[in-house]
Amino acid sequence: MADAKVIPFDDDRSRGGAARPARRRPGSGRRATERAASGEASAEPGQEAAAGRAGRLSRGEKRRTGRERSGEAVVSPLPEQAAGAAAGDGPANANANANATPAPEPGAAGAWDRRVAGGLAFLRRRLTGDYEVDEFGFDAELTDQVLMSLLRPMYEKYFRVEVKGIENIPSEGGALVVANHSGTLPLDGLMMQVAVHDNHPAGRHLRLLAADLVFMLPVVNELARKAGHTLACAEDAERLLRRGEVVGVMPEGFKGIGKPFSDRYKLQRFGRGGFVSTALGAGVPIVPCSIVGAEEIYPMIGNAKTLARLLGFPYFPITPTFPWLGPLGAVPLPTKWTIQFGEPIPTDGYPPEAAEDPMLMFNLTDQVREQIQHTLYKLLVQRRSVFF
Repeated sequence: MADAKVIPFDDDRSRGGAARPARRRPGSGRRATERAASGEASAEPGQEAAAGRAGRLSRGEKRRTGRERSGEAVVSPLPEQAAGAAAGDGPANANANANATPAPEPGAAGAWDRRVAGGLAFLRRRLTGDYEVDEFGFDAELTDQVLMSLLRPMYEKYFRVEVKGIENIPSEGGALVVANHSGTLPLDGLMMQVAVHDNHPAGRHLRLLAADLVFMLPVVNELARKAGHTLACAEDAERLLRRGEVVGVMPEGFKGIGKPFSDRYKLQRFGRGGFVSTALGAGVPIVPCSIVGAEEIYPMIGNAKTLARLLGFPYFPITPTFPWLGPLGAVPLPTKWTIQFGEPIPTDGYPPEAAEDPMLMFNLTDQVREQIQHTLYKLLVQRRSVFF
C-alpha cells in the first residue's frame, strides 16, 4: 500500500478510553508560565488540551475532529476512493492522487499479448483441423492471417499502391473484375487481390482465375488454391459468380504478361470474349480495372524461346538484370503503382439467351477493352514518375 496518511483517532469520547498525554511543542511550557505570572486567565484544562490539539491538527484533521464532536460517523476512505478524490482541494487529496497506482493502459504490451494469443489460437486450429475450406480449396482464415500479411509489405511499402474507384465493386453479390495483365511475372494479380481485400468497405475477397500453368507448379499450386484462385474456365467462373463472389480475370493472358517492354501499356487481344459470356450467364456487372506500374518491374527486352520450350514455359524473359545478376536479377524494380476500378457495366438487363449472341459479346468485350485502355492512358499522363 502507498504511504497513505493515517488519521489518529485519539479523542476520549470516540475511543472511550484514557487520552494519551499531548506532546508539548518547544517553548509551550515557558509561554504558559509567563501568562500565569502576568495574571492572564488561563483556560480550563479541557479547553487548553483541545486548543493544543487544534494547533497540531492539519486542515483535514480539523474537519474530521469537528465531525466527531458533532456526532457524525467518521469513515476512513478506501485507497481507491482517496485516489478518486484527487480532483478536490487540499493536501490530502493531492497526496492520495500521487501515491495511487494508475490503472493499466492498453499499449504495446497489451497489443503484443493479444497478437501472441491470436497466433497460438490460429496454430491450434491448424493443427487440429478446425478450419473451413470451400469446394475450390479456398482457405479464408489462412488467406486473411498469413498470405495477405506476407503480400502487404510489398503492396504498401515497396510498390506503394494507390487504389481508386474501389466503391465501384458492389458490397454484396457477384461481380466480374476485368483487368490488364503485365509485368513478366503475375504480381499484378496478387496486388489487385490485396487492394480489394484491404480497401473495400466490406472486406471482400477477389477470386482470381489463373492459367493452368499455375496449377502445374509444385507449392505454387497449393498456395494458389488456398488463396482462392481457380482454373480459368467458364464453368468455375460462373459457379463462383452465382455464389455471389467477386471474380477477377485478365483476358490478355500470357500475351499480356509476356509482351516486350516496347509494347508496354498497349492492350493485347482479349480472347474470344468468354468472360463476357460468363458475366451475362450469371447476370453480374463487369468492373473494368486498369493497373499502372506493373509494366516496369521487369522490363522484358528479350525472350529466349528455345529455353522456354525446353522448360515448358510460354516465354523465358530476358531483362536488364536477369539472368545476368542471377537470383538478384529476379528482384522487381520498386515502381509506383496505381490501380483504378472503373464504372461497372451492368449485364442483368439482357435476356438469358444473350450469352449466345456473338455480336453482343463482341460489342461488350470491345467496350470493356476500350474503357481499360482509355483509363491507362489517362493514368500515364497523370503519373509524375515511374518510381514516385
